[in-house]
Amino acid sequence: MRQLIIIGSGPAALTAAIYAARANLAPLVIASSVEAGGELMNTTEVENFPGFPEAVQGPELMTKIQEQAEKFGAEVVYDDVVSVDFGGPVKSVKLGSGTTHDAAAVIFATGSAYRKIGIEGEERLSGRGVSWCATCDGFFFRERTIAVVGGGDSAMEEATFLTRFASKVYVIHRRDELRASKIMQERAFANEKIEFVWNSAVVDILGTDAVTGVVLEDTVTGERRELPLEGLFVAIGNDPRTHLVHDVLDLTPEGTIWVDGRSSRTSVPGVFAAGDVIDPTYRQAVTAAASGTVAALDAEHFLAVLNEAGLPTPDDDQIAGLPDADPVAASRH
Repeated sequence: MRQLIIIGSGPAALTAAIYAARANLAPLVIASSVEAGGELMNTTEVENFPGFPEAVQGPELMTKIQEQAEKFGAEVVYDDVVSVDFGGPVKSVKLGSGTTHDAAAVIFATGSAYRKIGIEGEERLSGRGVSWCATCDGFFFRERTIAVVGGGDSAMEEATFLTRFASKVYVIHRRDELRASKIMQERAFANEKIEFVWNSAVVDILGTDAVTGVVLEDTVTGERRELPLEGLFVAIGNDPRTHLVHDVLDLTPEGTIWVDGRSSRTSVPGVFAAGDVIDPTYRQAVTAAASGTVAALDAEHFLAVLNEAGLPTPDDDQIAGLPDADPVAASRH
C-alpha cells in the first residue's frame, strides 16, 4: 500500500508529483496509456510558461517536468484508470490492466478536454492552424485571416483576444444570435476586426499541411461555400474529465470537482483535486501547475496528521478496518 497516488499526467499531476516526491511520499503517478502528458502534448511552441524565454515545445516541456518528478522518486505507470473506490480510509484505484493500487491519499488531476467539432481535418491539422487555445497560439497568427467557431463567452473572449494579432477574425456561429453575455457581445460587435458569419456550421477544414480554409454549410438553406482562412480556433467549450468520480465526489454546477475554498480538498477526506478538473475559468499550464502544488501540500499535511494523530499509516494492514476519518478536520479542534 502506498502513501499517495496521483491520477493524471499533465502539469497539475506532474507538479504535484515533484512536490510529493521531494516530501518523501514516493507517489505513484498513473498516466494515460494513450494521452500521457495532457493537452500540451498537442501544442507546438509554448511561450507563456515561466523560465523559457525562447519558448519550448509542449512535449519537451512535459518531458522535462516528468523527468524532474522521477528524479525525486515519483513512479510513473502508463495505464488507464477504469474505476476508483474512495469509500473508506484506503483509497483503491483499478487499472485497465487489472492491477489495483491502494493508498492513504489520492490526488485527482485528470484535466479537461476541449470539445471538438468532429469533422475531417480537425485532428490532422491540429497544431497546423487548428487550435483550441487563443492564449497559447494567438501569437503565431500575426497579420493572418482566421476564424473562431462558437457563440458563447469563451468564443467572444477568444475572438477579441485574437484581434491583437490577426488582421481579420471571423466568428462562425450556427445560429443568428449569440449565447454570450451582453457585455461580451457588445465588445465583439464593436471590434472592427471581427466579422460574424451567422447560421453557419463548419463541415470540413481545408489544407494538406496547414489550414487554407473551411467549408461552411448554411444551417437554414443547407447551401455550402468555402471560406479562405489561415487558422481556425474552436471555442465551443470544454469538459472536465470527471467521469470516474461521478457520484463519488461532489461536483460544481460547471461540472468541475468541488474543492474547499482555495484548497484542493474534495468532499471525500484523503482525496484531493487539482488543475483543469477543478478550474472552469483559467485552464492554463501555469495555473494547473500551481494547483498541483497546492494539492501536494494538502496531501502531505493530510498524511502528516494521520501520523500525528496516531492513526494507522499506509504500512498498517489494519487501516482497512477503521471507519472513515478526516484528520484535517480533526486537527482544527
